[in-house]
Amino acid sequence: MDRIPVAPLKSSSFSAATTREDKLARNLSLGPIKLNEQTKEARQEKADNAGGGEAAVDAVPEEASEPDLATLLAEIDAFLAAHRDGEAPPAVSEVTLDKFASAVEQEIAPGEGTDDKWAPEVPGEAPPLLAAIRGIAALASALTETQAEGGKYTIGLHRVTGVLHRAMTFVEDEFHALLEDPRVAKTAPGGDNGSATSKAMKRPPSFGHGAEPDRCVIPSDGSGAGDASPPFPPETVDRLRAMAEAMFVAGYETECTEVFLVARRNALDASLQSLGYEKSSIDDVVKMPWEALETEIATWIKAFRHTVEAGLPGERDLCARVFAGDRETLGRDIFVDLARCAMLHMLNFTEAVVLTKRAGDKLFKVLDMYEAIRDVAPAVDAFVAPAVGDKASALDDLKHELASVRTRLGESAAAMFCDLESSIRADAGKQAVPGGAVHPLTRYVMNYLKLACEYKNTLEQVFQEYHRPDDDGHEAGGGGGGPFVAQLMEVMELLHGYLEAKSRLYKDPSLSSIFLMNNGRYMLQKIRGSPEINAVVGEAWSRKRSTDLRQYHKNYQRETWSRVLNLLRDDGVITVKGHVQKQVLKDRFKQFNTAMDEIQRTQGAWVVSDEQLQSELRVSIAAVIVPAYRSFLGRFSQHFSAGRQTEKYIKLSGEDLEAIIEELFDGNAVSMPRRRT
Repeated sequence: MDRIPVAPLKSSSFSAATTREDKLARNLSLGPIKLNEQTKEARQEKADNAGGGEAAVDAVPEEASEPDLATLLAEIDAFLAAHRDGEAPPAVSEVTLDKFASAVEQEIAPGEGTDDKWAPEVPGEAPPLLAAIRGIAALASALTETQAEGGKYTIGLHRVTGVLHRAMTFVEDEFHALLEDPRVAKTAPGGDNGSATSKAMKRPPSFGHGAEPDRCVIPSDGSGAGDASPPFPPETVDRLRAMAEAMFVAGYETECTEVFLVARRNALDASLQSLGYEKSSIDDVVKMPWEALETEIATWIKAFRHTVEAGLPGERDLCARVFAGDRETLGRDIFVDLARCAMLHMLNFTEAVVLTKRAGDKLFKVLDMYEAIRDVAPAVDAFVAPAVGDKASALDDLKHELASVRTRLGESAAAMFCDLESSIRADAGKQAVPGGAVHPLTRYVMNYLKLACEYKNTLEQVFQEYHRPDDDGHEAGGGGGGPFVAQLMEVMELLHGYLEAKSRLYKDPSLSSIFLMNNGRYMLQKIRGSPEINAVVGEAWSRKRSTDLRQYHKNYQRETWSRVLNLLRDDGVITVKGHVQKQVLKDRFKQFNTAMDEIQRTQGAWVVSDEQLQSELRVSIAAVIVPAYRSFLGRFSQHFSAGRQTEKYIKLSGEDLEAIIEELFDGNAVSMPRRRT
């Protein structure tokens, strides 16, 4: 049914919130008065035409123009029935039209009674208010057609269509308020606080009256955001269905669907706000510091999952229940519009994140977003199907947008991981790490790879879809094939080569070996301490690195302590033909003391941060040097006279030597201790 034109009425059904109730009350109170004046004028005109003047008017009893309710209803029903059957309808008096319009006004008057006018009096029948609106809508339509054919109901048509317009204003406000907060259904209609009409005063204008159709309206009032999108009980859905039916029979289908869209968009926005998610422009996101953006991404993921897993399925159910039966297709179309608006707003955020400056630290949050979109794809397919016509095209656009955003996130993630390789190659620093400690890049890369391996399946999927063309020739590591594993192993080998190159910055070969031991041990500890990265790297790679560590250890022992051990050997120079060459012996003790002083001074400043490696080094050194020195002392110390000569050449006891070894690799250079007594 087409919407009934109401040309004489200039007030909008979406008038300002601050004057709505006043206008409605004023219309209800003045309508009958105006009509009575017009009716009297009509009577006077008929009397004049009859020649009776004022006396003729007075001759007509007032009671004759005011039939009882049964007569009124019978007259209206007869008029409508004849009109429906295409017959010449019987005449209906202006007073009858006025009284019928007044009855409808009483139904929509705020605060009238405490009964629920949207609840059917008899199960299965239409609610009283819906029946009244159906009647006045049918009457308005019939009067309009009659008037177009030269009818005589100008005054009655104005009165009926005016009441119909006000009725639609009332229904629309109730509809919007109940959609935004179903709790208003639990408030008695006569109450001022929490009634649907009073709540409706706070809503924004509906579509078609100054609002933008494609715009998702954010509620002007934040009340109720903490428990946004509350469930709709059956009795509330029945109310909404009756309200929608009332608007449809009056020809207000467009207003009904637009109000529904606005209200539910507001409710979805409120539910997101209750989760801490606020919509931001792309420019705002691009300019946001990473620390703030990281928090926003976490909030976005929570809000996105809530929207897809709870919010939109709930909206789909509500649309299906309110627009049931013959309007099922309309309900699906409305839901597709809701879903598309909600999803596109959220996907704009991901587009902005992709546009931010690329950095390795952002990889894992980007992967979190990628996983969120990937994981909800089946749910999106389920809750928006089936759609037909233009809405099917809109649905295809939404699916395409989801796939497009996921692709861009995947490409960004793959590029960020590959940037790790580039950052290693780009580090051309010539400054050695003091004390041979673990290189900062080693710590960064290994921790990065450890965390990356926790996303192994996702990164493998990303690299399968978006890996670079030159990745095809990469060999996979021991943990299994795949482009991500190949890329990770390349990074590991690149880091190993980088450390080998950095070790050559040390002039002391012993310190070079300490540096390689520190970094190799750190890498191995990270691999073995993480099942994820250990599974990717494989046992073969770990065994190879363990072998390298043992070789570094041997190199250190050889470079540092082999020279010291040679000083403690009698190689045929100290003892000649059974006689000790005292000067040679003195020189040997001097050389040993100097060597130990140098080792303590330098290697005491070297760093071995891993306690187990530090202990292993000290034990291995002591196991070789201390017994050799004790044996040397026992064999040759008696060749020095007691007193100054002994103190001059024998500066260390066996215990002193042990103490020196125990202080190596602490990062603190100290002088050689005095001989213990």
